[in-house]
Amino acid sequence: MIEQAFEQLGLTPRETQLYQTLLKLGPSSIRDIAEHSGINRGTAYESLKQLQGKGVVSYFPKGKRRFFTAENPDILLNLAEEKRNRLDKTIESLKTTIIPSLHQQQPDYHHTNVRYYEGDDGIEWVLRDILNVVSEQDHKEYCVFSSKPIRPFLYRPFPNYTKQRVKLGINVKVIALGEGGEEAELSERKWIKTDGAVDASYIAIYPPKCAIISLASNNFPSAVVLESKDIAKAQQIIFDTLWKML
Repeated sequence: MIEQAFEQLGLTPRETQLYQTLLKLGPSSIRDIAEHSGINRGTAYESLKQLQGKGVVSYFPKGKRRFFTAENPDILLNLAEEKRNRLDKTIESLKTTIIPSLHQQQPDYHHTNVRYYEGDDGIEWVLRDILNVVSEQDHKEYCVFSSKPIRPFLYRPFPNYTKQRVKLGINVKVIALGEGGEEAELSERKWIKTDGAVDASYIAIYPPKCAIISLASNNFPSAVVLESKDIAKAQQIIFDTLWKML
């Protein structure tokens, strides 16, 4: 525990050992410090100089020799607070200057991240991703194409999904392929009549992402998530146009 705390302050295990040795000995010569710490004199001297630079050790001349002494342990709290202040400034600089500057250095093109998920755990991840992404947006709404055969399996791994969605104040528009589908709070639904059987499918549009969920053999669910502003925008245009026509 002590070594971990010292390491967070930028002290090595050897420097930690020397500091603790000095606390026990009081003002001491390099020979005494080396003897009690088990560290050879040359290495101990170099480490003590590092500790002096970090402000936790000081020295004073006594005759022709130097005597080192450990600063009061309260100095460690000062070091931690200084480190925290520097880190806060770095975080602020990253947010306001560095990261925006790095984004400007990226090539001016849009790429697509594609991720694949399988099984109930994978479908749950996708559903949670929809909630996480949309809940951070100013306009908390996403759109869905959903066919009847997918519905019994969609929320199987996340049965309280709708409650979570409503709790987060997220609206959903659904274009249902085929009959059925339950009415729910903060949702609108329109239907497309179909002739014959329809394959199990679910497409969620939640810019900058689109998720496609389907069923393989034995009703095993799988999903593909595309992260692309361009693709999401195109799908949104298709959905909005069809929505107005229904």
